[in-house]
Amino acid sequence: MDREPIAVIGVGWVGLVTAACFAELGHEVWARDIVPEKVEALSRGEVPIHEPGLPELVEKNAERLHFTTDMGDVLDHSQLLFVCVDTPPTYSGDADLSRVEAVIGELGESSDHALVMKSTVPVGTGRAIQRRSNGLGYVSNPEFLKEGSAVQDFMHPDRVVVGANSDSDGYADRVAALYEPLDGEIVRTDVASAEMIKLASNAFLATKISFINEIANVSEELGADVREVARGMGLDDRIGPKFLEAGVGFGGSCFPKDVQALKQLAGNTGYHFQLLTAVVEVNELQKRRTISKLQKHLGPLPGKEIALLGVAFKPNTDDVREATSLVLAGRLAGEGASMRAYDPVAGRKAENMLAGARITDSALDAIDGADAVVLVTEWPEFKELDWTGEVKKRMRVPLVVDGRNFLDRDALVAAGFTYEGIGR
Repeated sequence: MDREPIAVIGVGWVGLVTAACFAELGHEVWARDIVPEKVEALSRGEVPIHEPGLPELVEKNAERLHFTTDMGDVLDHSQLLFVCVDTPPTYSGDADLSRVEAVIGELGESSDHALVMKSTVPVGTGRAIQRRSNGLGYVSNPEFLKEGSAVQDFMHPDRVVVGANSDSDGYADRVAALYEPLDGEIVRTDVASAEMIKLASNAFLATKISFINEIANVSEELGADVREVARGMGLDDRIGPKFLEAGVGFGGSCFPKDVQALKQLAGNTGYHFQLLTAVVEVNELQKRRTISKLQKHLGPLPGKEIALLGVAFKPNTDDVREATSLVLAGRLAGEGASMRAYDPVAGRKAENMLAGARITDSALDAIDGADAVVLVTEWPEFKELDWTGEVKKRMRVPLVVDGRNFLDRDALVAAGFTYEGIGR
């Protein structure tokens, strides 16, 4: 069976996963990026991001993956142009669509191609593009990938959303057909609804996280264990267990940006989205509660040595965008503490981003002489450390703030540690 060739514009994390997975499904893929060094590296099979399974997929499908800086290559080989460029927030909170606009500017008056928008854009973007682009097809196809499991998410989706306002050229049907070999339900809708599905999904997940963090904070005051509370809540199929893990706040490239974008979109219409205002506020305060936990046991922090275990915003990624570690480091530096930090993947990448923190080559190097350890990212290797032996021996004060409720509290307490979790 012939597979339709496709193009991917913007070979960042979403774009590269999209390109590699479509190649795995048998499509010829032309992937275009404006950074020559990135294109050259990818053409040699070098994957510049940490994503489990992605390097193997790129290597396996090398003959079907064509990386280029030339938009002409893309336009010559495919009619379906998957747009995967960044749309970061501006100072006002609105999405910066300059990279999307740059792509449209390069297409000119093309009527033989369709933009398939995977980039997260404000509701109404597709309608505006169609209104001013003579003949250019447009399909909204938002991504729902999680960093650390993106390949699995693409190949085994919960759902695939395909939004189109009119499909006289059959573009939406062609996009939907690309996903037919996969198991997920294909949701066909209009463009604005597809754009809203993406923003609303991430905002709802962020709301669940902020909610369980609020429950955790109240549980600390009332003597309840938030892990047991979350387990009991999650067994209700109306609620479900996912995203009910209390911690030191969410970060990354999606949740903070998308929550703020939806809040700003609502504000632009004159509607005050009170719930999302609270979600953002709770998340920011949650990142700072660690400081008070440290001060409770150590007193004033000037002269104290704090070890941060984990820099990335979550395990199995090297992404430090909006990571809790950045906020913690800034607050600790403001309080006069000294810091060492370790992350098995993202440490060196964040070397100039963690205020005053020294990046070490191992967890034990970060812990050596520390007055407290703060577990920020739940990398599996941190659970395997010899906490009751080597770790305790190296610490000046056996204090652990477990920002993810990840470690064995009972074992640490029995070994003489002071343990602070979240909501426990």
